[in-house]
Amino acid sequence: MVEMTLEQVTSLLGWCAVINSAMLALFTLVMILGRRWIPRIHARLFDLSETQVRSEHFGFLGTYKVIITALNIVPYIALKIMLAAGS
Repeated sequence: MVEMTLEQVTSLLGWCAVINSAMLALFTLVMILGRRWIPRIHARLFDLSETQVRSEHFGFLGTYKVIITALNIVPYIALKIMLAAGS
């Protein structure tokens, strides 16, 4: 069994937050740059209207942002506070 120190877990969460935030930025950029053709393709693939696809994309980005915040950024900050208080 592998045991991790609080410093290692903090570092892991920090890198997860950075990588996930970069992915969110990339997804957002792709959605902005492809705002005409991406919804058209997805509408055909999933038998939805382009308006529905845009709404789903917006919902996806919002949900992903909340997940990153709740599962990466908040625990990272809490651990940073715990480590600073313990010093």
